[in-house]
Amino acid sequence: MSLLELTSTACLVVGGALCLTGGVGLLRMPDFFSRVHAAGLTETIAAPLLLIGLMLQMDWSLDLFKVLMILVLILATNPTATHAMAKAALHGGHQPRLGDLSNPSEQDGHAEEDSSSKA
Repeated sequence: MSLLELTSTACLVVGGALCLTGGVGLLRMPDFFSRVHAAGLTETIAAPLLLIGLMLQMDWSLDLFKVLMILVLILATNPTATHAMAKAALHGGHQPRLGDLSNPSEQDGHAEEDSSSKA
């Protein structure tokens, strides 16, 4: 197996694994901003790795140029689109969830007072 094939395989495996973890992040994250972060990372890191892995397996052709142009467009637009979605949500009044993510009662970021301070 040549170095080119190993590099291509590594890019495809890592890109596929990042796509899977990004999908799990979209399903499991608690709020909109966390989900946008998971989707943004998947689009910005995993998709280019998959495309690079495919490009390394291609011969010089028009198809290689097309995949390269898709890669350039993804790298130019996806971070900006993710930022725009998050900023639009903030301007729309949607607030990020703060506080302990394991405690659903801390929705607004203010820790509940413990029972000893309530008297």
